[in-house]
Amino acid sequence: MMRKHSPVQHPPPPASERWTTLIRWFDSWAGLDAIDEADPPRVDWLRVVPFLLMHLMCLGVVWVGWSWTAVSVAVGLYLIRMFAITAFYHRYFSHRAFKTSRGGQFLFALLGTTAIQRGPLWWAAHHRNHHRHSDQPGDKHSPRLQGFLWSHVGWFTARVNFRTNLRAVPDFARFPELRWLDRFDIVVAVVVAVAVYALGVVLETVAPHLGTNGMQLLVWGFFISTVVLYHATYTINSLAHQIGRQRYETGDHSGNSVLLALLTLGEGWHNNHHHYPGAVRQGFYWWEIDPTYYLLKVLSWTGLIWDLKPVPPQARETRRGDVAKAA
Repeated sequence: MMRKHSPVQHPPPPASERWTTLIRWFDSWAGLDAIDEADPPRVDWLRVVPFLLMHLMCLGVVWVGWSWTAVSVAVGLYLIRMFAITAFYHRYFSHRAFKTSRGGQFLFALLGTTAIQRGPLWWAAHHRNHHRHSDQPGDKHSPRLQGFLWSHVGWFTARVNFRTNLRAVPDFARFPELRWLDRFDIVVAVVVAVAVYALGVVLETVAPHLGTNGMQLLVWGFFISTVVLYHATYTINSLAHQIGRQRYETGDHSGNSVLLALLTLGEGWHNNHHHYPGAVRQGFYWWEIDPTYYLLKVLSWTGLIWDLKPVPPQARETRRGDVAKAA
């Protein structure tokens, strides 16, 4: 039976804490040592104002309209950044499913940060925790324990979950450039927004027939594209533990869904992934579409990445349930 998360009522934080929360808009690590990991989860509304504003700014489409150019930029940035999340934040930083150089590692972290889903260390630390406690007490975003809304968007708004647990990612926390990027991830978000706006300004001047401008590209290419990217990514925490088929008995409720796989460039083969998390390929069979794996395979031909970890035949064939899960 599903046990939903019940938020605990707390008095308003003191003024000093509110000031520290504002600083965290720019420095994600500010004052986080003072947070007790044993504190009950509660939404820090002041800290998540930027996240809420991202959604509100999508309403700007009413004033800026649309063009095929703006929609194309939005779709292109969605695909590039979804690939960055699934290939680099997830398969590389969380599971080390392939190898790269230190320079390639920083490039991948930088590209992943453009998705505006916090830094690579924070993301990987939470995901590793998810695998240790999947759908069990300790899992920060299990829809079976805390309900759909909390697993989809609630868990990362909780003050106790803002901290980057460096102990969970000691292999990457030793790199100062990754720590900096994790701490000041807002810098990348601002650069992306400015770059998209500037592109619109340039296109309005040199290619007016494309029918776009700075504000239109900002709304579509930055705000709408990012918000859609947010919720597509979040479905793996929420829906992928509610729908799909279970080929393997993994001790949790992860499922395989072709719809989620298409939406997230291969992440929808979630039961496969929980069965053997270290593989670079999540679609275990040829008919399980995994675009992220195909692109990583191409990257390996360039020498930028190497040692892609395969799915061992014995792991792939050790099963079997193929039972449709009830939502």
